[in-house]
Amino acid sequence: MDDDSIDVSKQQPESVAAVLKVFAILQALSEQRDTGISELSVRLAMPKATVYRFLQTMMTLGYVRQEPGSERYGLTMRAFELGAKALQYPELIDLAKHHMQMLADATGETVHLGTLIDSEIIYVHKVDSRHMLGMYSRVGRRAPIHCTAIGKVLMAWEHPERRDRVLKGAEFKRFRDKTIVEPAAFLAELQRVKTQGFGEDREEFDDHIRCLGVPIFDRLGQPIAGMSVSFPTFRYDEAREPEIVKMLQDASRDISARLGCTRFPLDVAA
Repeated sequence: MDDDSIDVSKQQPESVAAVLKVFAILQALSEQRDTGISELSVRLAMPKATVYRFLQTMMTLGYVRQEPGSERYGLTMRAFELGAKALQYPELIDLAKHHMQMLADATGETVHLGTLIDSEIIYVHKVDSRHMLGMYSRVGRRAPIHCTAIGKVLMAWEHPERRDRVLKGAEFKRFRDKTIVEPAAFLAELQRVKTQGFGEDREEFDDHIRCLGVPIFDRLGQPIAGMSVSFPTFRYDEAREPEIVKMLQDASRDISARLGCTRFPLDVAA
């Protein structure tokens, strides 16, 4: 059993132990798609019969699906819908998805919507690239703040006190040669991001992937999400950068206005 799994103590009351087992299974399914009963049994240190019984119940409730003709299980979109309701702005995805589709159509590339969770970002919606080769990602995936376009724009426009609190919990891990790992250098990067009005990931998180991103603001002018377009480096055209940034900013301006933002921060000089 790995460090992230839930230790279900036999000393717990039966009802509490059952709840812990359910959430342990859900957590395991969220981390690996299409998992078998044997794998879950080993990972969670639960008897196969127990895992099977809980999976059947969760299937009946609509939170787990079984792959046709196999013994492998995965989460359904109902589990994501439950999580989406925990968003501070539950209408955010509905407001953003049309603009994201338009951006994906115009660029041919993957478009992400992400929000802050703890000291990381989490992707809450995406539109895939129309090309075979694009950025690998999935809704629900977490990513670091310091080397993603969305993470940078969320921090660049964040209130300094809250930004400092968030960054204290962030791990400035090196993912690639170009990853910024020094906090002082990252703060300088945030100032550059704010001055230019958009964020960039210059092959800092994934090899051969570049991203452009902008923040989305609420009625108080606070950044509550980020939206980005991701390109394989061989399809990234420097000449199109101003055009794509403008599309991102126009989309953010409309989404932010619909969230109640009356003075769009990207229209104000940094």
